[in-house]
Amino acid sequence: MMPVRMLLAGGIFLTLLGCGASSEDELRQWMAEQKIQTRPKVAPISEPKQFKPESYNQVTAIEPFSNQKLTQALKRESTQVASNGALIAPELSRRKEALEAFPLDAMTLVGSLTKAGQPIALVKVENLLYQVRPGNHLGLNYGRVMKIAETEVTLREIVQDAIGEWIERTATLQLQERSK
Repeated sequence: MMPVRMLLAGGIFLTLLGCGASSEDELRQWMAEQKIQTRPKVAPISEPKQFKPESYNQVTAIEPFSNQKLTQALKRESTQVASNGALIAPELSRRKEALEAFPLDAMTLVGSLTKAGQPIALVKVENLLYQVRPGNHLGLNYGRVMKIAETEVTLREIVQDAIGEWIERTATLQLQERSK
């Protein structure tokens, strides 16, 4: 029984060995054919643009590194510093008022009234009600009350712009609707 099994196993082994070699050869042949037939499709590269030099037209202008240019810049800066200092100096030398400790967005205008012919705005901050008159100061940006109307308070603020210069801007505090 053993020799029959050995013969049968040997026959199966030889059959499989014969099948494997022929299919491997066919596979190698197919791959070689595909390699020959395959051609990459590459678009040609366009020609580079021709460099065209531009002429320098600023020959007659002031040289950027000259003493003349530096002198002009220093004069312009000194006049700006003088004007900026004049704008902010009075604000720095005066005593701060209570409402200058809060930003404008923390304040709520709840109403306005007239007392002895002078308009007064009622401003609420942290559940406290303040009476504000023209000339009073509000907010963190040296805001001064310029005008009080029925529905808004107009302020003049002094702020620094992008390059650090002090400028004036107008801000308003609007009457807020009461929420339920």
